[in-house]
Amino acid sequence: YEGRRISGALYFIRLHEDVQEVTSVGVQQKLAKAASTSSDSSSGQAIKKTLSKKEVEEFVGKYQIEPIEKAAGEDKKMIRYLQRLLYSGDSQLRQRAAEILGSACSIIGKRDPGIVSKLLQGLFYSLVDTAAFSPGAFEAIGEIIGHKPDLFGGYAPQLYQFLADETRKPQALQALGRIAESSPDILRKHTLHFFAFLEDPDPAVRGYTAWLMGNLGAHEAKKDLEKLLQESYEIEIYDKGTIEKKGVGEVASEALKKISV
Repeated sequence: YEGRRISGALYFIRLHEDVQEVTSVGVQQKLAKAASTSSDSSSGQAIKKTLSKKEVEEFVGKYQIEPIEKAAGEDKKMIRYLQRLLYSGDSQLRQRAAEILGSACSIIGKRDPGIVSKLLQGLFYSLVDTAAFSPGAFEAIGEIIGHKPDLFGGYAPQLYQFLADETRKPQALQALGRIAESSPDILRKHTLHFFAFLEDPDPAVRGYTAWLMGNLGAHEAKKDLEKLLQESYEIEIYDKGTIEKKGVGEVASEALKKISV
């Protein structure tokens, strides 16, 4: 280059088969068709309703989802406005923002899946780059995949890498539990890999694994869950806008009820 010898290396990258599911030609054609159909149906609308950054924050704070969903149908900026709230120091606001972001992405993803895929890639990157870390990244990933598993389910296995990190394990299991809550089929084939976490030294890990097993309908984990029924250590479970503190034993009991059904 400009008279200088430049050395380099050539890398061949093989995509994980779960990622290939969302990057294959067939799926890309479906995404393109969905985007085209959505574009055609909305072309006749003359008036567009959008929201300001402040309005989005107010709706999230009040847990009013519908106005943001309506705006997301017209304005992709809703993703950016919601994403900034993932840095909030208020845990409940942060989780509400993650849930509503997942809902907005399911709407936007129908016509522009690329922008949501880019968001997911950025969230995963923030988890491995401490300088870019977003406190609500795990929650957002779980919600986005959980709201639209048919398009973004192939990203779920990327959460497995964090199960080897003692500091990230509880959050990774929480994100997987959220995905399993709406789309257990995505993770069900990997159920056996989660069994060891029911005996983890960290009670939070045991609690979120019990929650995950219940959402998966893992009947084979019944005996292991029964061993946790007397544990009183509390973990936070987010559900429909509210964070509840539940003992590990209570979570295990609820999981057993789900499994029996």
